[in-house]
Amino acid sequence: MTGPADEGSYEGELVVERRKFVADGVLALDLRHPFGAELPLWEPGAHVDVVLGPDLERPYSLCGDPADCGSWRIAVLREPYGRGGSAHVHARLGEGATVRVRGPRQRFPLVPAPRYRFVAGGIGITPILPMLAVAEAAGAEWTLLYGGRTRGSMAFTGELERYGDRVTLAPEDETGPLDLASVLGVIPRGTLVYCCGPGSLLDAVEVRCPPGLLRVERFRPKDQEADGDGEFEVVLARSGRSVTVAPGVSVLDAVRADGVEVLYSCAEGTCGTCETEVLEGTPDHRDSVLTDEEREAGGTMLICVSRCLGSRLVLDL
Repeated sequence: MTGPADEGSYEGELVVERRKFVADGVLALDLRHPFGAELPLWEPGAHVDVVLGPDLERPYSLCGDPADCGSWRIAVLREPYGRGGSAHVHARLGEGATVRVRGPRQRFPLVPAPRYRFVAGGIGITPILPMLAVAEAAGAEWTLLYGGRTRGSMAFTGELERYGDRVTLAPEDETGPLDLASVLGVIPRGTLVYCCGPGSLLDAVEVRCPPGLLRVERFRPKDQEADGDGEFEVVLARSGRSVTVAPGVSVLDAVRADGVEVLYSCAEGTCGTCETEVLEGTPDHRDSVLTDEEREAGGTMLICVSRCLGSRLVLDL
């Protein structure tokens, strides 16, 4: 287990080698290079940005074997009332289809520890699954509490069988709400808690978990208390140009309208793709990615949602 640095980066077309439903409404895709080239290594918790069309780009966690340089696996939950990304994947990415992919990117690294408590809800199992294999190989003590609406809606349960009683499956229609007290009531020294799933689950775990022990990844933005939505100036340090960010307009949209090419994906402050270095000024952080320490330092911001606590920001753009 290593730190959060990415092993490498790729941007280009990949081919859907195999697609398979791994639960009700959950489609797993194995992606390969069209000419068989090796793909960059990655670490558990990493995601890739999948470009599905103009202004339709989504981050998906890698959930296969980090040591497999030949393919990347993602799993996508069909969300009938989503923003169109999952519907596109389910309807159009058949075997043999090509899709543009960027990454991997890492905002949810597995930090070395002697013990782990993993908690997953629904499709939140995807970044957790490869973490289990790495924790197991490192000889760490660990348990997983995995919940879902029904047993049939819970992905990769077959792969989890090999871990025996260290994995507790808790379909809500069979066992009721997740018993978080059973895993978070008493946490031994040296234990880290990793959680991914719906916002309600993450909020509940945050309340119960002592400070400093919890690592989370959100698929939906966390409710933020905003300090205002006024106009401010952004200076683009690389060109010296200034851009006015109007009320109701994101920094991302403002700089793109000025002709600046910026990488982004979710546009909700959950994936970290648009994280940008702040050279001057104080960001008004509204993302669901940065830690409290990173926010306090103010060295970077997610320009898709965050704003300015003053009248001026200087960004490394």
